[in-house]
Amino acid sequence: MKEISNAKTDTPRSDATREKLLAAALDVFGRYGFDGASTRKLADAAGVNLQAIPYYFGGKEGLYIATAEYLAGVVAGHVAEIRHRVGRHLAELDEANMPLNASQARLFLTEIVETMVVLFVSRESEAWARFIIREQLEPTAAFERVYAGIMGPMINMGRRLIGAILKDDPASENVRLRSLSFVGSLLVFRMANAAVLAQMEWDHIGEEQIAKLQAHARNLVAVLEPAKGEPE
Repeated sequence: MKEISNAKTDTPRSDATREKLLAAALDVFGRYGFDGASTRKLADAAGVNLQAIPYYFGGKEGLYIATAEYLAGVVAGHVAEIRHRVGRHLAELDEANMPLNASQARLFLTEIVETMVVLFVSRESEAWARFIIREQLEPTAAFERVYAGIMGPMINMGRRLIGAILKDDPASENVRLRSLSFVGSLLVFRMANAAVLAQMEWDHIGEEQIAKLQAHARNLVAVLEPAKGEPE
């Protein structure tokens, strides 16, 4: 898939049209994939003229890349406050050449997972999951946008916190693997939503269920310790 850039000067009306296309494209591309999502299907879902796609994005390829950037921006917006706050604290420690202590790392990681688990079970994240799963299976330049925009930075921040808890180098293979496993233990609530509902015998996820999931997420942080044979 070649990348196309065809940015237009935005007006309030064009902003609205672009937003409609991007929001609709996220759902349509997630459901049907790039090849299965015709320009007609994309335009109809957005409720816009077919010519809006080449006008604003240069074509379906350009819209697909822009959709990935849009997705990264939407998710980043949900975690911006905590991401910036934790990032600022870590930057201040680095500037002072001071280590991150395990207690503070647990507090930050607990706050992050409480936020993320709510996000993962939201109805809004259904479209995100479909799009990301397709890109995980067959990565394109769109995955690079999603990974660089939100997944990579958040996983790297998690590595920094988990490394402090495990008293190990965040760049070590051990911490990388533990971090990926930890993230996976939260992502299951989105990526395997139907299995979660079946196993928990829930017919939906409401406030009561979210409270239980947050308690579970807190426990995942609480039990993070070096495994047998890992450095302490």
